[in-house]
Amino acid sequence: MSESEIDSEATGEHAAKRTGQTDECQRCGRKQGLVGKYDINLCRQCFREVARSMGFKKYR
Repeated sequence: MSESEIDSEATGEHAAKRTGQTDECQRCGRKQGLVGKYDINLCRQCFREVARSMGFKKYR
């Protein structure tokens, strides 16, 4: 493993390259499971916690 590969893994760039995600959750910093629609940029876990306060309604 080269030095640049080790550095990129330490900074989390490897996960972004693998999943294609370039953004991160604005609330917790997680890079996977993002809800990017309407430029929300929250991970799905954080979105579930704050969706009601943002005005989303649960129909089921």
